Amino acid sequence: MKLREKHFRWVGIPVFALVLTLMIKRGEDAPFFQRFLTATLITGFFWNGAFMLFIYFRKKYPLIRQTPKRIFITIIALSIFLIIGDTGICLIMGKKTLAQLSDPAIFFKYTDINFLASFFIGSIYENVYFFEQWKNTIRLNEALKNQQIRTQFEVLQNQMSPHFLFNSLNTLTTLIAEDREIATEFTQKLSEVYRYILANKEKELVQLKDELEFAQAYIYLLRMRYPENLTAEFSVDEQYQKQYIAPLTIQMLVENAIKHNVISKANPLHIEVYVENGKSIVVKNNLQSKKVIEKSTKTGLANIRKRYEYFGNKNIDVITTARNYLVAIPLISLVNEQDQPLVAKL
Repeated sequence: MKLREKHFRWVGIPVFALVLTLMIKRGEDAPFFQRFLTATLITGFFWNGAFMLFIYFRKKYPLIRQTPKRIFITIIALSIFLIIGDTGICLIMGKKTLAQLSDPAIFFKYTDINFLASFFIGSIYENVYFFEQWKNTIRLNEALKNQQIRTQFEVLQNQMSPHFLFNSLNTLTTLIAEDREIATEFTQKLSEVYRYILANKEKELVQLKDELEFAQAYIYLLRMRYPENLTAEFSVDEQYQKQYIAPLTIQMLVENAIKHNVISKANPLHIEVYVENGKSIVVKNNLQSKKVIEKSTKTGLANIRKRYEYFGNKNIDVITTARNYLVAIPLISLVNEQDQPLVAKL
C-alpha cells in the first residue's frame, strides 16, 4: 500500500503542476517550462509537507471515532503550513519582498490555489484512509467472530460432552442419596456454569469479576470429582476486578491443567489464580504431567493467543519451571465500554 501511495504522489505532483500551469497563469510572462518547473517544485513541497502532516495526525489519532478531531486539527495545522510555506517560498524565489508581503492582496495572492489543491489532495487521502480503516475493522471483526466460533465449539465440546455430562449427573445422583443440601448446591453451580456459557459465548470481553465467579463455580464442580485431590486459590484484589478479559479464558486454562496433570491423593493438583503487577491475570498449577494425555483439540492456548492478537497484539506469557506451569493473560481496560474491543487498551 505504501508503494502505491508513493507512486500516486510522485506521478501526481507533475500532473497536478501541469494542470495548474495550463489553467492558471495570472498574468505571468515567464516561459511555459519555467512556470511548469516552478509549479512542480511548489506542488512537491506542499504535497509532501501535507502528506507528512496527514501521517503524523493519523498516528496520533488512529481510531475511527477520533476522525472529526483528527480532521479538524489537520486542517488547522495544514492552514498554518500553507501560509508559512507559501511566504517562505516566495521570499526564497525572489517573487516577493518583505515590504510587498505587508500588503494583504500580495500576501494572500496564491493562498486560494494552495488551499484548493491541498483540499483536493487531502480529501483523497482522508477518504482512502477512512475506507481502509473501515475495511480493516470489518476484517478484524470477522476474524474475531470466526475465532469466537472456534472458542464456543471447543468450550461447549469440553463442557457438554457426554463424558462431562455423565460425570456431573452421576455425581449429582450420588449427592442426592448422601446429602440433599450439597446436591442442591451442586445443581445451582452446574446451572451457573451453563448459564454463564450461554450468556457470554458471543461476547468479545467480560469483566474479570464475572469470569472469576464463573471459574469458581466451574472448579466447584471439578472438586466434586476430586474432593481431596484438587485445590484452588483465588487471590485477586477488588480493584482489578473491573478490568476485562476474553470470556472463558480462565476456564480453558483450568481445563488444560486438569487434562495434562496427574490428580491423585499422592499427587494433588493445586491451582492458583492471581494478578501479577496489576497488568496480567495468572493461572498457575503445580506441574505433574501425565504420561498419557487425554484426547485434546490442542487449540486451547493457541485459541487464547489468537483472540488477544485482535485486542492489541499482546503476548500471552507461558512459563514452565521444574515444579510449576504458569500462563499470564493481559488484563484489558476499556476507554469506552460501548466501543469494545476497538478502544481496548492493554
